[in-house]
Amino acid sequence: MEESRELLKSLGFLERDAYHLPDSDKRFPDGAQYRIEIPSVEGPRALRAVIEEADKYGITIHRVSQGSGIQLLTDDEIREMVEICADRRMELSLFVGPRGTWDIGAQSLTPAGNVIGLRLEGIDQLVYAMEDLQRANRLGVRSALVADEGLLSLTKEMKKQELLDPDFVIKVSVQMMAANPVSVRLMQDLGAGTYNLPTALTLPKMASIRASIDIPLDVYVEAPDGLGGFIRHYEIPEIIRLLAPVYIKFGLRNHPDVYPSGGHLDDLNIKLCRERVRRAYLGLQILHQYGPHLTTSDISTQRNGIPIR
Repeated sequence: MEESRELLKSLGFLERDAYHLPDSDKRFPDGAQYRIEIPSVEGPRALRAVIEEADKYGITIHRVSQGSGIQLLTDDEIREMVEICADRRMELSLFVGPRGTWDIGAQSLTPAGNVIGLRLEGIDQLVYAMEDLQRANRLGVRSALVADEGLLSLTKEMKKQELLDPDFVIKVSVQMMAANPVSVRLMQDLGAGTYNLPTALTLPKMASIRASIDIPLDVYVEAPDGLGGFIRHYEIPEIIRLLAPVYIKFGLRNHPDVYPSGGHLDDLNIKLCRERVRRAYLGLQILHQYGPHLTTSDISTQRNGIPIR
């Protein structure tokens, strides 16, 4: 194995997974090690519920993200979310709408073909996704989730041609599933602003990825059932120490699939969002007990991804 390990080393990667669990000396631009994200915030009502619960528990939420897609929100709904997040100094990330699982083909719904699920099929779906991004950008959104390498690459050119704001944050979805340092560095090179690691990676595997890239990582410390349903709250201090700068992401185990969402699921979405914030409170209690020295971003600091009114 020596030749293979030497090749990796010559390219700037570790020779093996980081079993020595080294501290990360990388930071957000404001010097912080971690920020908090609540995912699956499907519209303005759910967003208001997140804020109510965060105020109730006295916790800071730095970023909210949405999964049903830009195309399934009206302009007024997006503007309302932009206003709310701008007022609260919260980053807002909306998912690109078109995806393989919503198209007419069956491959993405089969056991062997589900890896194609969030990829964009053909030129037309790429165009639809590019239009989705531009619409969000016009309405003041400054971050979006993507799960397709081709679209990720195109976003760099879109910024150059001023079709997207130059500070628009491209957040790569967990469903991209790149799971090793070489693959994740490729995502960074293609234009990722943050990268959501697969949920079942061990600490040494995640630490080996951190050593190879500079962009923030997003890590589920509670994952939805479809992504494993893992609850890793006691690992939060170690995850921050090893992976800074990192978004600590609180999903929710044991909940129904709500994608694509809409008014028919609003009441359920609101309940799910409230419980995600409660889970964040529980996780942060553990963090403050075992890692009180770890630093987070002040909500007032300048951060990319906060929408523009």
